[in-house]
Amino acid sequence: MSQMNYEYMMADLKSSNPQNWSEIYDLLIKLKTKEEKRGEISNRSFSQFIKGVAFITFDYGIDGVSIEITKYARSIEALFPVDSPVPIHFIGGDFHEGANTVLLPRWKRYHLKGSNGWDKWDGGKWFRELFGVAWSEEERASNKLPKEIWKQTVSLAERMGSYISKNNISLIIPVNICSNPGNLAFCLAAIIVSEYLGLFVINSNHDFYWEGGKPEEDRKKGEPSGVRDHFFRNRKCKDFFRLFEAIYPWDGKRWLQVNINRLQSSKLKDHFNFEPEKVSELSTSISSLFFRDPGREELRSIRSRMAHILSGGEALINPVPVKVHLSNLSHWMECQHPVVLSDSNRSSLDLTSPDIFYFLQPTRVIARKRIERDIDLLEKLLLFKPFEEYFGKNRSKKILLHITGPVPIEHQGALELVLDAYIKLLSSVRNSFAKRIFLAFSVGNEEHSCFKDKGFVKLKIEDIYRLAAVILFPSETEGRGLPIIESGAAGIPIICSRYHPQQVFSEVVGEHLDPDFQIVYIEFPEGDFPDSFLKKLTELLIEPRQRKKTEHNRRAVKERYGCGRMKKTFNDLFLRLENQKAAK
Repeated sequence: MSQMNYEYMMADLKSSNPQNWSEIYDLLIKLKTKEEKRGEISNRSFSQFIKGVAFITFDYGIDGVSIEITKYARSIEALFPVDSPVPIHFIGGDFHEGANTVLLPRWKRYHLKGSNGWDKWDGGKWFRELFGVAWSEEERASNKLPKEIWKQTVSLAERMGSYISKNNISLIIPVNICSNPGNLAFCLAAIIVSEYLGLFVINSNHDFYWEGGKPEEDRKKGEPSGVRDHFFRNRKCKDFFRLFEAIYPWDGKRWLQVNINRLQSSKLKDHFNFEPEKVSELSTSISSLFFRDPGREELRSIRSRMAHILSGGEALINPVPVKVHLSNLSHWMECQHPVVLSDSNRSSLDLTSPDIFYFLQPTRVIARKRIERDIDLLEKLLLFKPFEEYFGKNRSKKILLHITGPVPIEHQGALELVLDAYIKLLSSVRNSFAKRIFLAFSVGNEEHSCFKDKGFVKLKIEDIYRLAAVILFPSETEGRGLPIIESGAAGIPIICSRYHPQQVFSEVVGEHLDPDFQIVYIEFPEGDFPDSFLKKLTELLIEPRQRKKTEHNRRAVKERYGCGRMKKTFNDLFLRLENQKAAK
């Protein structure tokens, strides 16, 4: 039946020739309301009916979304008998080198060319044309852009549909492609394939275009612009925006909307009129390995392995002068590799030394993470008299800020802000201090080619957290805020902002819960850093007994985000899809 559905879809698409945004919209609405003539759905239970599951997103790497997807995949696998596993597929526009560290060899991959997003969607050409500039009256009336998007949509649908049909996939899980508009054609193709092939869909939404974005005319006087305002730039083209709102996200026949916080779900139900039974939330889960307390030798081993990653295979790190790195930044962006920066080439760093104040920012470098604020914090700390005196007397002490994730090409400007802040920091403190302050980028690497020869085991995400004395997370906006949960599980103190939406932040730390289940954090100040904050941070760094308080966080996180929670959630989602199947 799947192949028949695919042939039916392709015959329909080849005979369709929408000329503008309105005709594309009409085609989708007809498809959604069309009576099915493609046979009865199986009477078997839903889990027996599912013969293949495919995750679909823009690209896969070491980023937070890819890591969450692997948790989803493991949880779904756990719902099926060991002797009758369900095949798991990953469909996307790119599989970066870092994907090999999170995607298991048994999972199948399909590289769908042309499906990456933002600046990686044909070099950013179509994203810029859709959202980068305001259309003139002539451009609004032109059919050139909708025709081009439709051409790409048909091509993507043909190739995606063929793969899904041949592999007998009956459940797809798009992640972000139908909520964060990185590639309009990819979103349209996923919708068309799902409807023609009669697929069940768990539409996983981490971010929506309206989070941190609104039309300029809706902004109050003096209200700053938002990071996603560009999605509303051409709202005045009513036919385009009607289609845009209809597909982000699509309310399909067998679609469930699964969000990462209740605020998103409320908006879908209250503002976009989604039926409550088709909207749900999916929280994260934390590996039990996070909660294990490593010994001193294991911690030293973790530091040693990371040193080999950062140094290119050596035990001792010889940093690159930051100004040299900045002068070669465009080249580094094209082939990102781990690097440690310093004030000059006279410095060296032994990562296994207990004398390092190790600050960790466990994210990619993107603008909304505000990583330059980490360096502002370090500058103020080094100028705070109690810490300045301590650091001056203890000359073996060093400071390292380690940023773990890669830099998306469209966020090179955010990286330059970080590097400029680091240069400013080095010039603001004593010369004797400057040579002891380092900035590291591991760009998602968890192993090095030397590991095999040296008998090293690849690092895991929980190992990365154990590198640190303190986690820094000054983010402006988040759909969830995973570092808060992971740092709590690892027992590492975190300094984090009360990011927007604040209701989401409140949910993550558990402000609505009994104190026993709340995650304790230190608030990252907005604006200047008061002495009271700097005093607390100084005590945390130089008095290790202060860290004992984080054992509370381990207990709270284990109770709220244990591995069994996600498996149960997917089981509940399958029951919802079972009900939809029965209703058809």
